[in-house]
Parts: sequence; structure tokens; C-alpha cells
Amino acid sequence: MSYEIAPREERPTVQTDHHETMHMPELATLGMKLHGPVIGIESSCDETACAVLDTHGSILAEAVLSQQADHAPFGGVVPEIAARAHLAHLPALVRQVITEAGVDFASLAGVAASCGPGLIGGLIVGAGVGKGIALAHRLPFVAVNHLEAHALTARLPGLVQGGAPFPYLLLLLSGGHCQCVAVEGVGRYRRLGGTIDDAVGEAFDKVGKLLGLPWPGGPALERLAAGGDPARQPFPRPLLGRAGCDFSFSGLKTAVAQRMAKSQPLAEQDRADIAAGFQAAVADVLADRAAHALAMMPAARLLVVAGGVAANAAVRAALADAAAQGGVPMVAPPVRLCTDNAVMVAWAGIERLRLGLHDPLDTAPRPRWPLAELMPA
Repeated sequence: MSYEIAPREERPTVQTDHHETMHMPELATLGMKLHGPVIGIESSCDETACAVLDTHGSILAEAVLSQQADHAPFGGVVPEIAARAHLAHLPALVRQVITEAGVDFASLAGVAASCGPGLIGGLIVGAGVGKGIALAHRLPFVAVNHLEAHALTARLPGLVQGGAPFPYLLLLLSGGHCQCVAVEGVGRYRRLGGTIDDAVGEAFDKVGKLLGLPWPGGPALERLAAGGDPARQPFPRPLLGRAGCDFSFSGLKTAVAQRMAKSQPLAEQDRADIAAGFQAAVADVLADRAAHALAMMPAARLLVVAGGVAANAAVRAALADAAAQGGVPMVAPPVRLCTDNAVMVAWAGIERLRLGLHDPLDTAPRPRWPLAELMPA
């Protein structure tokens, strides 16, 4: 396991907007003005992360504890191992970022923790730590929807001059999610389309495993593809040109497996060409689906790309072209904020707290929590 602390001079800055009322009357003030920093806690999968943002959203401190080495021997995340690691390391990580930020718990304006969707063991740990801080120091608690945190990352100050305006189209691309979402405001989301089988990050990991690459397969596959020629190993583009903006990657994964089975033994250049061909097919499909989604959402002012797969350079380039053809800018977080992190959780907390929205301390973590269920009644 390893800690990664962003140097102070490299920290981007962040801006503002937020759900239900905490059962402490003195905290139930609508449209409250934040009087101090907000701490965010992320533990929905295999990264333990904490961050402290000030009232304007500047990142005062952040840290990520990677569990990659613990899960790599199993070829994927083991929920029990992840939960135990969160439990073992989260309290110290919280103290670390509080010290790094130069603040104390009493000076915080709120606590935000991922409460779903995700692996329930990890969510329970992170939510429990966050609630403990909130209870001990009588602070508002925000139960953050992990998907909403990704959705609002584009509104971090400095990414879009003047701040990312609503409405915008979100393309959420990760190991567990692949969907097009109309983002109309904090807590206001419409799902336009999604995968009918594998998530795109899952497809990267599975094809990476076929190619004998270490887990997680996505970054390793991108590195291998850099030395390949996609034209030498072309693959089908599932649903390309089809109406709507749904996705399908299972057939593409199967096509790669069949190609490899017929081409044994594979030379190193063949492996690189297959990786490049697969990556090119994925990028083309994502660009096509994004173009269809933009046509379904003519009011969109931006195309926002978030999630771990948004770190892939070929995918970013293809989506930037699709956005330009659709007449809107493409916005993606810095690469280090594409994967799970606590900066986005703290930012989602700020967005909700500034709208006077927070949650009761008996809010239960949820392994499944669709964005549509955040819609106001």
C-alpha cells in the first residue's frame, strides 16, 4: 500500500453548490454560508482517500492509499480485503490530511463521505468514520452519491473558466459504470443511456487479462497499445451508428479472445497491435455514443467525461473530437482526479452544503444507488 500526497503547489482550486436535513435543528439552515473547510472521505472500492477543501474549494490537503498490490494477485478487487484495509488505515489518513491542511475538526463546516454505490463493507467503514466526526463535533453530514461526485467534478474551479454551467452531458466511464447522463443541476439527473452488458473499464481489464497484462488492465493496455498499429488488428464497433446512446462491450471482448485464440503464438508486436485495435474500437464507439447523446440533449453546454477510463489519452482525444463536432467543449478532470478520490467527494459535499442540503446520521450506505433517486420530490 502507498500514500500519495499532492504537493501544495500542484493542487488545483475548486468552486461551489447541495440534500436532506440532518436531525440537529441548529444545523438545518437552508442556503447556509460555509464558515470553514469540508473534509471528504472516499472508500467505495479499493482506494482509501481523504481530502480537505476550503470554503472556496481550494484543495488544502489530500491523500490516497492505494490497495493495488493487495488485490493484484487475485486479478481484481476482493471486497473483504478492501474493507479491512479501509478499517485499518482510514483513521490515520483522516488525521494526516487534517494536519496537512493546518485545520482542526472543530473548524470544519461539514463532513462528506461516499455512501454508495459501491462495495458495502468499504462504504460502511467510510460512512462510519464520517458520521463519527460529524457527531463528535456537531457538524453537518453529507451522504455523497459516488456517481454524483464524479458528475460534479467538472465544476471544480479552474477546469472551466467561470465554472462549468448546467446543464451538461456527463459520460461516466469506469470499471463499474458506463452511462450517458443529462446533468441539469445538483441532484437533478436523467439517464439517457448505458451499457447493456460490460462497463467499459471492465472490458479494458478483461482484455488486459487476455493479453497477460497485470491488473488493473486499463493503464497497462494503454501503454502496450502505444507501440501497436490498430490498422493491423481491426475489431468490430458494437452499436456504432445505432439510435440512442446505449453501449455494448461484451461482443468486442469476445472478438479479441477469438482473434487471440486463432493467432497463437503471439509475438510482442501482435499483442501491441491487438491492444491498439481494441483501444481504437472502444474510442470510436464512445465517440459515436457521445455524439448521439449530445443530439438527444440539445441544451447541453458541455460534454463532461469522468471516471477512470477518462484518463485514457486515446479516449479523451476521440471524445474531444465528438464534442467539437457537436459544438460544445469537452471537459475532463485532471488525470489523477479521474479515478476514485476524496477531492470529488468533498466537492460534492460543498455543492450540497451551499444549497443547505445535508443528511441525517442514520443514513444507511447503499451498494446500489442510481443517480435518478437523487431527484428532488
